[in-house]
Amino acid sequence: MGIADDAVEVRAHGWRTLAAVHSLIETALERALQGEHGLSVVEYTVLDALDRQDGWHMRMRQLARAAALSNSATTRLVTRLEDRGLLTRVLCADDRRGIYTELTPAGMELLERARPTHDRVLREALAEAEATPELAPLAGALRELEPRPLR
Repeated sequence: MGIADDAVEVRAHGWRTLAAVHSLIETALERALQGEHGLSVVEYTVLDALDRQDGWHMRMRQLARAAALSNSATTRLVTRLEDRGLLTRVLCADDRRGIYTELTPAGMELLERARPTHDRVLREALAEAEATPELAPLAGALRELEPRPLR
């Protein structure tokens, strides 16, 4: 194996490690959010993204990017969440083609109930990854990205 092959293997190993950590976290979150709150991970992500807008709404395109979904998948997801009364669509006043999405009070309430579950399970999944030798370096790096409390 040459130097170029070694570089490819290093990148592939990094990618496999990232995929394994992602899978571990997503599986744990999916199980807990679905079981305790009736939300999928992507539904939680959408509600959380809208909440982080500080009372503002988001264009569907922005929401698709935030949730890492295609435009059509985002539209279907927004329709499901709208049918559940968790969010609403608003037509843009200055661009009739533009559609905004925003949380309803019910969506905000569900998000507030689900957020502690999400945070707890995320902490637990990262701790599990850190206890797994082949995942520990990446999980440790992720923990380093956590915001530090202000003094």
